[in-house]
Amino acid sequence: MLNDPTDADLQRITSIVGEKNVVGGDALAPYLVEPRDQWQGTAAIVAKPGATVEVADLLRFCSERRVAVVPISGGTGLVGGQTKPDGPLPILLSLERMDRLRAVLPDDGALIAEAGCILADIKQAADDVNRLFPLSLASEGTCRIGGNLATNAGGVQVLRYGNARDLVLDIEAVLADGTVMEGTRTLRKDNMGLDLRNLLIGSEGALGVITAASLKLFPKPGETVTAMVTVPDPHSGLMLLHAVKDRLGDEITAFELIHRCGIDFLRRFNNGFSDPLPGDPEWRVLIEVIGPKDGGLSALFENAISDLFAEGVATDGVIASSEAQRQAMWWMRETIPEANRKVGAIVSTDISLPMSSLSRFIDAGFRTIAAIDPSLVINCFGHVGDGNLHYNVFPAIGRTRGEYDNLRVEVKERIHELVHEMNGSVSAEHGVGRLKIDDLAKYGDPGCLAAMRAIKRALDPAGILNPGAVIPA
Repeated sequence: MLNDPTDADLQRITSIVGEKNVVGGDALAPYLVEPRDQWQGTAAIVAKPGATVEVADLLRFCSERRVAVVPISGGTGLVGGQTKPDGPLPILLSLERMDRLRAVLPDDGALIAEAGCILADIKQAADDVNRLFPLSLASEGTCRIGGNLATNAGGVQVLRYGNARDLVLDIEAVLADGTVMEGTRTLRKDNMGLDLRNLLIGSEGALGVITAASLKLFPKPGETVTAMVTVPDPHSGLMLLHAVKDRLGDEITAFELIHRCGIDFLRRFNNGFSDPLPGDPEWRVLIEVIGPKDGGLSALFENAISDLFAEGVATDGVIASSEAQRQAMWWMRETIPEANRKVGAIVSTDISLPMSSLSRFIDAGFRTIAAIDPSLVINCFGHVGDGNLHYNVFPAIGRTRGEYDNLRVEVKERIHELVHEMNGSVSAEHGVGRLKIDDLAKYGDPGCLAAMRAIKRALDPAGILNPGAVIPA
């Protein structure tokens, strides 16, 4: 049983982090919302520790007092994991003050960052020593690395570099009872027992609070080729992906499928928007490949694409001839989520499927949604190079999402049922949070769920860490 913090509890927490590092009253408001406005959080205070020892002292005290703690990072999460809408008031634990780069170690191919570091700052620090940290998200100017790791963020370069967990060598974290896991080594090989690093990455603050991490750095590409290519349909897009991979191997780093609907949304909210592709194609892909300098990558890519044009797999395309053109192409892809929010989705999904099922799912999904209501609009886009789609459903032009409230549950359930039938996942890169806790209970493997509950009881017996998120009760 969790408790509301007493005045004495709040005084003790304030003494741990310092009075100037506590937020309460009306100033709490910015911390209690999330980007999609689906959740309104509650909190007694926001506590901002400045060091790992303070996090440990705070968690130890809250565990003893059975006071809930909800970690919050950059607040950009899309599944409500950073908000607790009801029950006893929690302490929001913000690591925004813990934003130091402890070390940049190009010879080790590593960088040690505290959890509050902004992702864009980490990427810049890597660039400053001629290295690359490849995690790339539309929110990288505001999201923080602790939240990226807690949710195992994906992004646009998973195809080559993997998810966030694949970019981590070690983590420092604090468990619910205040125990500190002091892990910021830069080893590539370490078999000293269980892999607790990967247990905490993706646990969304329900098993422990990540306070720092050793992150992998990579050589910067010597040459980058970016292209936007028209394809007849999603199946052709996947054929194009496999054909380019067959010809160029691991040089392909991003492969994004974009439907006409997303481009229409961009036009609606961006005056003067200019589409680099003629003819308003229904489907297109954004491709990026990287390679060593003077490796002839451009010629190899152009030859591969030319062959595919001849085979009818691709029907039109443009290769960026400057960095400005490349950035313009990526702006299109990365601005689609912002346009989605302005339109207002009835249902937003973050799903993944086996590559062999992607085009079949897209076709079945369009038919399924049309059968529910033919006026519904679908914006299907995403990182198909790694099987991840954002399959979002919107109101018809001139109507609001509120007019479709009676269909919201059915639309989501039908999409998720299709995904499950095709051996996919209803949570690809955003996490479970509170939004998908029922989906996890419904579609998750019973054995895995039992193990998750057992681990939660072992590491957080008082249940103080992010209660109600990630792990079904």
